[in-house]
Amino acid sequence: MVIDGNLPLGIIANTAAIMGITLGKQMPEVVGADVYDRTGNGHLGIIEFPVPILKGNVEVIKSIREKLYEPEFSDLTVVDFSDLAQGCKTYDEFIEKMKDVSETELNYYGIAICGTKKKVNKLTGSMALLR
Repeated sequence: MVIDGNLPLGIIANTAAIMGITLGKQMPEVVGADVYDRTGNGHLGIIEFPVPILKGNVEVIKSIREKLYEPEFSDLTVVDFSDLAQGCKTYDEFIEKMKDVSETELNYYGIAICGTKKKVNKLTGSMALLR
């Protein structure tokens, strides 16, 4: 995930949560089986691989998003979260507003990318972790 590090902490957390839920829906096979502790208490399965959160900004995220429309990256799973989405109170409102905006007008808060390590690193390999 690449998230705009200039956003308030609550928006950063919300952006990561929303993108994570969407990735889980798109790729349920990456969520591991439920596990049990020694006392027999169950714990729901979590994703089977690390999900680094990288620090970006509006321009960097926009640039990555544009590259992801290229055929070379068509096999990657991509979730984006924008200011338009954050500003909507209902999903129906989001659907309606998206119909009237072009991609170039969106300001992305974050983008999640899942696929081959080589391709993801080509897009994000030099980026720092969000701390």
